[in-house]
Amino acid sequence: MANTVHTSYIRSLFFVLYKAVSELYPDARVQIDAHVSNGFYCHIAHIKKWNPEAIYQRMQEIVDADMPFVKHTLPRPKAIKMFDAAGQHNKALLLASLDEPYTEYYTLGDTANSFYGKLIESTGQLRPFALEAYDAGMLLRFRGPDGELMPMTPQPKMLAVFRDYHRWAHIMGLSTVGELNHVIVKGDERTNEMVNVSECLQERQISRIADHLAENPQLKVVLIAGPSSSGKTTFSKRLSIQLMACGLKPVAISLDNYFVNRVDTPLDEDGHYDYESIYAMQIDLFNEQMTTLLSGGTVELPYYNFKTGISERSGQFLHLEEDTILILEGIHALNPLFSAQIPQENKYRVYASALTSILLDDHNYIPTTDNRLLRRLVRDYKFRGYSAEETIRRWPAVRKGEEKWLFPYQEEADVMINTALLFELACLREQALPLLEGVRKDQPEREVADRLIGLLRLIKPLPMDTLPPTSLLREFMGGSTFCY
Repeated sequence: MANTVHTSYIRSLFFVLYKAVSELYPDARVQIDAHVSNGFYCHIAHIKKWNPEAIYQRMQEIVDADMPFVKHTLPRPKAIKMFDAAGQHNKALLLASLDEPYTEYYTLGDTANSFYGKLIESTGQLRPFALEAYDAGMLLRFRGPDGELMPMTPQPKMLAVFRDYHRWAHIMGLSTVGELNHVIVKGDERTNEMVNVSECLQERQISRIADHLAENPQLKVVLIAGPSSSGKTTFSKRLSIQLMACGLKPVAISLDNYFVNRVDTPLDEDGHYDYESIYAMQIDLFNEQMTTLLSGGTVELPYYNFKTGISERSGQFLHLEEDTILILEGIHALNPLFSAQIPQENKYRVYASALTSILLDDHNYIPTTDNRLLRRLVRDYKFRGYSAEETIRRWPAVRKGEEKWLFPYQEEADVMINTALLFELACLREQALPLLEGVRKDQPEREVADRLIGLLRLIKPLPMDTLPPTSLLREFMGGSTFCY
């Protein structure tokens, strides 16, 4: 329930921002672009000059007035006309692609907007917040679940990835779900073009990384980190293929084999084994073996027996040849402590994540965490036998580990790669919806399930057979030519 209240607060803050901008700059278009730096990067289009201080001041006046958010229901055709007349064309396009006879929307004074979720009662509940110039736009900062304003943490690399993908989405005419639905419904060669171009853009990123590694032979250790369901495994396999095409010999080493014996695993605050902790890894052994390999020596790689919880000898010996390059993937790969003894000139750090780049409309973004959770739901059911209920129940613990052990180091990466595809939610929809609808209504996990069901029902389905067999998305949906 606390998370629901927090997201309602953020939606309401978006509405206040839209109202302030539309009153001060009637010709402007404000877009909630990306969740970065503990805030939301907002882009202002269609005007050349705007003042973030003036926008913040108007927002503060709206908050101080304690204006109510009033909910309304309107026949969908009339809502489409209303938003079109207000210049919210991508919102109207999304509504036009849906089948519901009625649309719910909110008013704040004489300003109308729609959001896919509840708003709070009135603007007086929105303190504290902040708005400041950031890069070429503004950063809308908000309070955390504890009620305090979140500290601003610069993430220029993350923002650059988002902006690059938004640029390509705009070129392709696929910035919003309304545009995506329009292409899917038409079902002509544009659909194949959308899939092929999106896959090609991703492959180009991987190819550029491989070319860089081939051109810098001192880079012998590739460290790949990313959050759960970011597609790190398929990315690693596709990178290996590109490296082989460059004349190199990639060797993949599973960092899971460097776990300490289960009895030596640190405990979390609840007394359970904390497998997400960096201290659940044999840090010293890993650094010792990497140092030996880079010095021309031979090592016997460890093997972690997940059934017994014991680190064993593998009988697998490794020696680096001149054209060998190591591919290492794991949650701690970017943590400086984990690779402390590997010389900086020998390692190349990659951060991979599914950074959702398509928006519902200008004022409704799709959280990257929802994208990853939907991937994990489908994969856990198909390949691990877990129900959606079980996956949703475990998700907060997974996210907690990422917040502590991964996200603080993501800007340390030499390169970031976005593993999300513009159309992927349309592909995941048909496999994920039945799983979510199967979550029992009397269980606490149903709240998350209902929110994800609501999101997926806004998106038209795309048949899975449109995916190429090497698509990263097939790691979760099946049918890949890679072995996992």
